[in-house]
Amino acid sequence: MEQPQAKPYLRDLRLDREQIAEPDAYPFSIPAAHALDVLVFHPDVTFLVGENGSGKSTLLEAIALAMGFGPEGGTRNMQFKTADTVSTLHDRLRIRQSLRKPRDYFFLRAESFYNVATYADEVGYLGGYEDKSLHNRSHGEAFLAILNHKLRGQGLYLFDEPEAALSPSRQMTALASIHSLVEDGSQFIIATHSPILLAYPRSKIVLLDADGIREVRYEETEHYAITRRFLNDYQRMVEELIRPE
Repeated sequence: MEQPQAKPYLRDLRLDREQIAEPDAYPFSIPAAHALDVLVFHPDVTFLVGENGSGKSTLLEAIALAMGFGPEGGTRNMQFKTADTVSTLHDRLRIRQSLRKPRDYFFLRAESFYNVATYADEVGYLGGYEDKSLHNRSHGEAFLAILNHKLRGQGLYLFDEPEAALSPSRQMTALASIHSLVEDGSQFIIATHSPILLAYPRSKIVLLDADGIREVRYEETEHYAITRRFLNDYQRMVEELIRPE
């Protein structure tokens, strides 16, 4: 009998174009969604990068919904929503999974994290958070509590802009924690702007932009190039940015 396969839990996804009634309507009007064919996931970490409005969060949300998460994030048991803003992209995705299933799941969205923390308080769902309300910590401390205490390993974890809560030093802490979970058999898909997180070596970086969607190297990202340029010559760059018209 064939043995269950190891990671990746998610192998790839494809867009089922035959089921799209209006290919020029949102979200399929986004260049990256319009060009989407097959996206192969890295067994450890897949990063989604791009400018604001490029569709990376929309794609991550669609993956999460297709995998049974609620639109606000949290565990798959947290099925609630405070606003009806999700796109229809998830209905058109076909995700191929391996035979081995994760034992743990979590979807973290920076923009709706407050709602997840409130829901956890309301239903008394604090066991994985050291029995302490996430509202009784800073945003960054709450995120690290999830990363270091809630996530059990051998999991599928979807993160949308986790760096929004973290200082640069805490982003490095988060990177180390992500690596520990990867070593423990976890797979991540992360939408991010952080050049610190993007430096993680056991990963692939997928760029979404006006030309579509494609894999790039770390050094090819704007996140790396702009950060390096700024730090190497920050005084001149700041002078250019604030110079009167």
